[in-house]
Amino acid sequence: MILADKIMNLRKKAGWSQDELASQLNVTRQSVSKWEGAQSVPDMDRIVQMSRLFGVTTDYLLKDEIENEELGSSEPESALRRVTMEEASRYLTIRRADAPRIALAVLLCVVSPVVLILMACLCESGRFGISSNAGAGIGLCVMLCIVAVAVVLFIRTGHRAADFEFLEKEAFETEYGVASMVKERKKEFSEQHSRLNTLGTVLCILSVLPIFAALAFSLPDVWAGIGVCLLLLLAAFGCYAFVYGGVYYSAMDKLLEEGDYTREKKKKSPVFAAVSTAYWLIVTAIFLYCTFGPNGNGQPGTLWYIWAVAGVLYGAIAAFRGVILRSGKR
Repeated sequence: MILADKIMNLRKKAGWSQDELASQLNVTRQSVSKWEGAQSVPDMDRIVQMSRLFGVTTDYLLKDEIENEELGSSEPESALRRVTMEEASRYLTIRRADAPRIALAVLLCVVSPVVLILMACLCESGRFGISSNAGAGIGLCVMLCIVAVAVVLFIRTGHRAADFEFLEKEAFETEYGVASMVKERKKEFSEQHSRLNTLGTVLCILSVLPIFAALAFSLPDVWAGIGVCLLLLLAAFGCYAFVYGGVYYSAMDKLLEEGDYTREKKKKSPVFAAVSTAYWLIVTAIFLYCTFGPNGNGQPGTLWYIWAVAGVLYGAIAAFRGVILRSGKR
């Protein structure tokens, strides 16, 4: 197991992918993957080749202890931050505990306009004697309160993990045993992660049914607005499932520098997060301007389609990003 960790750390320190190391050693990528997963051991010829490639002695690779003083003179001392077993365990504990809080915050952000849209629909129906201004005021107050709660959750969970922000921004190396421990936990959690992703996918797909039903039966705008509320609720619970499993799973990917957190992708992830935040803020601003601006009529219920269009466009943007990232790996 110690050899597996040494090979992985040396490869990452050199900035190579598994494919690049395999090419240097004239072996398959699967062979390198098995070495790093402790499923097989390289032969002596490959050990000698790696000692020359990485500038280390064969004793360093083969001995049970990690002896930094045995590094060859051709390998400069690593400037990468080192993650200890204690730090890795603490980080995973924090992220697992924070996963439901972060998922709840995302759910609240998605459902925050529901009351505003619902109040607009009630005002438009005229059955409850609520004026348009009163309905809009109540809806906006509730929306801001919900968003405030979500922001508090984001800030608190972000503060707890602030010491580990470097994991998604910088290259690092792990202490002996860390990679093996994280891989074992990832294997244990993979089934639950798959179930949560399946649930989230199903809910997001079903979320459009209320809109289709309103269109199919030619229902008035009031029911179309209620359909949007149901769409947001179903999508919110779908997001909850995605985020609940994704927070902990991505924490393990960060420690292993896999998935969306390889060294090549770390410079791109913060950009998309910032774009996502700006996107929904802009959508909200457009909705409020169209409703209460100079040309607005003060009735949000007639503008429910803005949220439906925004949701579809966001899905398209996320899918396009996925295609770009996948094509970049080739």
